[in-house]
Amino acid sequence: MTIAVTKSRVEDKLFQNRYLVDPGRPHIKVRPHERPSANLLALTHVCPAKCYELNDKGQVEITPDGCMECGTCRILCETSGEIEWDYPRGGFGVLFKFG
Repeated sequence: MTIAVTKSRVEDKLFQNRYLVDPGRPHIKVRPHERPSANLLALTHVCPAKCYELNDKGQVEITPDGCMECGTCRILCETSGEIEWDYPRGGFGVLFKFG
């Protein structure tokens, strides 16, 4: 008897989740800065949804569409005041397929 084992990638499972955008009301904002701190820069690498990017002016920007609301950015940057984070309004944000 042979048992088939299929390997699932994390990215394949994350693709099953859906995100309902709340137009004009992002739940995360990066405050204006001249130079990003080390923690803010780290978000460009550690955010699992890849929501943070470094723009051509050397500033960190966010595209909250697709945010998994995991809290990584809150742990790194909310206490320093570099980001503003609120829960999305009811009915908006991430919709997890597998709980």
